[in-house]
Amino acid sequence: MARVPYIDEHSNPELAPLIETIRRERRGKLIPVYGLLLHSPDIAEQWMHFINAVRWKSSLSSRLREMVILRVALLNNAQYVIDVHMGHFAQGDGLSLAECEHLLDRDIKPGVFDHSEECAIRYVDELTLGSSVSDVTHEANKKHRSDRELVELSVLIGAYNMHTRMINALKIDPEKA
Repeated sequence: MARVPYIDEHSNPELAPLIETIRRERRGKLIPVYGLLLHSPDIAEQWMHFINAVRWKSSLSSRLREMVILRVALLNNAQYVIDVHMGHFAQGDGLSLAECEHLLDRDIKPGVFDHSEECAIRYVDELTLGSSVSDVTHEANKKHRSDRELVELSVLIGAYNMHTRMINALKIDPEKA
């Protein structure tokens, strides 16, 4: 059970316009993360804009984006994010179920992903677990990515570290089917 009660949209009519925007942007419903973030409406709104920009306005491929999100979720023990992305996004964005399962194994087996993807996974692991990226890992990624993509990869990883840690801190309940 969540550590903070979810905002009851019917008891907070002043939030109706923001809740409607969130619904439009989030699969037609008020998902649990926003039910908690709405305790701070300005943060909820800016969070939504930021996550939208990170997920939908990036030059990174949707496949790589989902790989990064799943990997960060694994490393931060964020089952909520794993369930949502496995159920709604990852396979539709080019990952097979077997590839998802490999991403959710702490030890990535060689040959499952191409070299560019393996470099990105190392980048995720280093930035998430150690809060920095080695020069070797950065240079390996630079061979496959533009400066813009390196910035967007770093921001995506940081955003989902923020997202997963907030979800874990507040013990957000799983989404209902």
